[in-house]
Amino acid sequence: MNRIIIYGSKYGSTEKYAKELSNRINVQTLEYNKVNNINEYDSIIYIGSLYAGGVLGMNKTFKKIKDASKKDFIIVTVGLADPTDEKNTNHIKNGIKKQITEEIYNKTKIFHLRGAIYYSKLDFKHKLMMKLLYNKAKNIPLEEQNAEIKAMIETYNKEADFINYNSLDSIINVL
Repeated sequence: MNRIIIYGSKYGSTEKYAKELSNRINVQTLEYNKVNNINEYDSIIYIGSLYAGGVLGMNKTFKKIKDASKKDFIIVTVGLADPTDEKNTNHIKNGIKKQITEEIYNKTKIFHLRGAIYYSKLDFKHKLMMKLLYNKAKNIPLEEQNAEIKAMIETYNKEADFINYNSLDSIINVL
C-alpha cells in the first residue's frame, strides 16, 4: 500500500505530530502545499491544525482527489480544546464535513489531538484575532461555553503545550 502523511501546520504543533508519526510508522510526510500528485497514494493520513472551524489545508488538498473509492483516509485534527469532550469533537466533525465530500467523510477515520500555542510566536493577524475572540468569549456565560472556548480563555496570552506523542498510538493501532 502506497501511504503518505500530509500535514497543514502554521506554528509547528501539527508538524511535530506528523513527523513523529512518520518516524514511528516509516511513512513519508509532506506539507499539504508540497504534495504534487495526491492521486498516486492509496492511503492518506491528513494531519491538520484547527483554525476558525476548519482544518488547515485540508479542503485544498482533498479537492485534488479524483477517485476516493480506491483510497483509505485518516484525518487527524490538532487544536487546543480537550479531544475527549464530545461536544468539541462533534463541532470539529461538522467542520470537516464542510471541507470534504460525503463519500470521503463516510470512509474516513477521524482522530483529535491537543496541540500548543505560543502567543509570542503568533503573527499580528492571529494575535489580533485571538484578542477579539478572547474579549467576546470571556463575556459568554460559563454554562454556555464549549470546550474550545474554555481552552481559549484558559490559555489566552500564555504559553500552553499539550503535545502528547503517546496519543499517536490510537492512530497507529488502526493502520
